[in-house]
Amino acid sequence: MKILKKIIKWLVGLVALIVILAYIFDYDYILKGVRVVYFTGHVTAFIDDYPYFENDTIKKGFQTDVWPLDKTYNTASPTGRLTATNIKFGTVAYLIIKNDSIYYEWYADGYGRDSKTNSFSMAKSITSSLLAKAIMDGYIESLDQPISDFYPQYDYAETTVGDLASMASGLDWIEHYTSPFSITARANYDDDLAETILNQKVVKEPGKEFEYLSGSTQLLGMVIQKATGTPLADYLSENFWQPLGASNNALWQLDDDDNRLAKAFCCISSNARDFARFGKLYKNHGKWNGQQILDSTYVAKATTSRFKGEPYGYGFWISDYLNKHIFAMRGILGQYVITIPEDNLIVVRLGHHRSPNLVNSFPEDFYIYIDEAYKLLD
Repeated sequence: MKILKKIIKWLVGLVALIVILAYIFDYDYILKGVRVVYFTGHVTAFIDDYPYFENDTIKKGFQTDVWPLDKTYNTASPTGRLTATNIKFGTVAYLIIKNDSIYYEWYADGYGRDSKTNSFSMAKSITSSLLAKAIMDGYIESLDQPISDFYPQYDYAETTVGDLASMASGLDWIEHYTSPFSITARANYDDDLAETILNQKVVKEPGKEFEYLSGSTQLLGMVIQKATGTPLADYLSENFWQPLGASNNALWQLDDDDNRLAKAFCCISSNARDFARFGKLYKNHGKWNGQQILDSTYVAKATTSRFKGEPYGYGFWISDYLNKHIFAMRGILGQYVITIPEDNLIVVRLGHHRSPNLVNSFPEDFYIYIDEAYKLLD
């Protein structure tokens, strides 16, 4: 019994020492990560994590723009391959929108059309949309405006706001999702996100090549907030969530309750129908119900590869699968809003996991959700 007490006392002391050292060396964000992930029974980030963070509300308007239902709504039966893929990767929502009407809609048990789940990096497409709006509103001059105009500590660099949006910033950032010591993990769990981002230096010549870095979008969000003088959630609400007639309020995760900086690189919690509105907006060249929400020239630029042969435009992933021009919003666990303009088609998939296998820069399941959508439409 005495030995057991000594072991327990030793373990308690060791844990206390680890906690103290974490705070001393500024690694206390790891403790939050452990609390949010492992203490909730998970081993990595998960789609229902918004209750464990501070959030800003993205407010819907008084008028909902209801998605019409196709005359054959939900009469098609899912293929065996689609069902198996949904089970394998834990799909919670799968939506096919054809000719701006919902053709097929499916939700897993415990989820429905109003369920909020984490967008993860689909938020990058939304943040880039906020940039385009800030340019339209005159807060930012153009895609070519230097970030040093907003953050003078970058006066040694030539990085522009467009470089941030197109993942060509040159930032010293390593995109790593498994190490608790990575800058990506720190950004997700740290309580002073601005400090974390502004400690990142520009170490490569910007505007020359595509390099996917979450820090680029986070810095972009900070530039937008500084330029507009408006919290990102409010700017999103005023310029997109309300004009597009979103059906529900959404949530945007913050670093903490004191700084209240939105995680621009990720973490908008909403539902499949409301996420799909961005696919429709971009498919329709920035117009919504006759109103030009976004400049059509920007929309074309955003949904076309900036660098030849690379799968990225300005906030959107680009694919030529099936010899079609496809652009997509995409999150780390298989969150997709896939838009195929030539067929007037939008496919939305939200879920717990994605395929670990990449084919031409896209997870393998990305192609399955497209293939099976066409089979359901036959």
